[in-house]
Amino acid sequence: MSGSPLLMQRALDHGTRVAFTEANGHVTYAQLLERSEAIAATLLSGASDLDEQRIAFATPAGSDYAAIQWGIWRAGGIAVPLNIHATTGELQHCTSAAGVTILVTLSELREQLAPLCEAQGINLICLDQLSLEQRCTLPELDLSRRAMIIFTSGTTSKPKGVVTTHGNIQAQVTTLIDSWQWRREDVIPLFLPMHHVHGIINVMTCALWAGATVDAYDDGFDLPRVCQRVSEHAYTVFMAVPTIYVKLIQALEQMDPAEKAATCAGFAAMRLMVSGSAALPVTIHQQWHQLTGQVLLERYGMTEIGMALSNPYDGERRPGCVGMPLPGVAVELHDEEGQVVTAEGEPGQIWVQGRNVFLEYWQNPKATEESFTRQWFHTGDVAVLEDGYYRIMGRQSVDIIKSGGYKLSALEIENVLLDHPAIAECAVVGAEDPTWGELVAAALVIRHGHTLTREALADWASEKMSAYKIPRKLVFVEDLPRNAMGKVIKAEVAALVS
Repeated sequence: MSGSPLLMQRALDHGTRVAFTEANGHVTYAQLLERSEAIAATLLSGASDLDEQRIAFATPAGSDYAAIQWGIWRAGGIAVPLNIHATTGELQHCTSAAGVTILVTLSELREQLAPLCEAQGINLICLDQLSLEQRCTLPELDLSRRAMIIFTSGTTSKPKGVVTTHGNIQAQVTTLIDSWQWRREDVIPLFLPMHHVHGIINVMTCALWAGATVDAYDDGFDLPRVCQRVSEHAYTVFMAVPTIYVKLIQALEQMDPAEKAATCAGFAAMRLMVSGSAALPVTIHQQWHQLTGQVLLERYGMTEIGMALSNPYDGERRPGCVGMPLPGVAVELHDEEGQVVTAEGEPGQIWVQGRNVFLEYWQNPKATEESFTRQWFHTGDVAVLEDGYYRIMGRQSVDIIKSGGYKLSALEIENVLLDHPAIAECAVVGAEDPTWGELVAAALVIRHGHTLTREALADWASEKMSAYKIPRKLVFVEDLPRNAMGKVIKAEVAALVS
């Protein structure tokens, strides 16, 4: 194993322990190592080192995914995970921008990916058609090597390729191993998308580093199967996005008493439950605690930095907050002039520094340079510090509404509106206004069987929002003028609540 990333070297110690449980059985760490070495030999095809050649791969969550990723790394390549549900245009952008030369997938996805590979001259390899007996001498690697390119969501521009080194990944993982007390006995379900750090790093890579077991869902989140496995006390750790917790709450409320009790008991028995990738409404946090007794651990991170902030494993987990900087991660808030914000309760953009921070945007030196100041990465997210805990207000360009001299958090207003018993979902954006600068515009989804008049909501909102220091002016998206701005806002809201 000389020259292999530490993750693979640790797998030697885990040996015959189960790395993945899947629909057709289980795969041990030793088997993962054997398969990844054969994949590496295939990719090298007689060469001594891929020298950071970009190798894309498209496969559902599971042992195939891990074996391909490890094989690319062990051959000296840069792994480029693709979204198997992306459009052809989205895939074309990723493979073209990264300069992909080889794409590894499964036979079941070959027909979907073949036209893309033919158009771009990419060598398409199907894992299940390879001989897994191949072996060869593998290259020496160090932590400075580029390991992976993950593409951003591209909400404000074309997706950028975020380059992380083996050292970045190791720093991101080891911080979470210590902070969230990962152990070999842990079992965790994996149903999250495998082209984002939440699934790749927080779940799969942390579990494999610790010698734990991953229960892979190759078709995404399967609510009945998840609830069944939870009721069987199959898991010790659970990580999901807020939408999944909402769906679970709805499912629990519809179960018969015995099934609900068994499922809630399974959740209650877990040692850790985490929510991330989006803001968790305080109401959902509270509902989950009432149902299961679990206090969800919220954290903050992004593609470029892995995780930076986290509520503590031991200690107060404060609803609506994402906690404190993780060990080895430095965090500062900066105002619009770039000055450090030191006062609590004063909003500022989050800047992050540490070994966890990515190397560069692939072949985009301008974007890379604009995103850093003296090795501090500008996240673009705005937060406030309150009694030692950070609370996210939202994206600087999207979620911060400037109204009447105030900087308002669209996420905070959404949380307030979700307190209303008649509101199931909502989305808040800023609408241009000559007097206020921007108005708070809300789109609402009313719960089945409830009614809500504008007048009643206005009275309720005035009282509730005054406590949150939010101006009383609230408009409804459908009442906005039918001009270009109104159309843009409606399109944004439609995307948010769809």
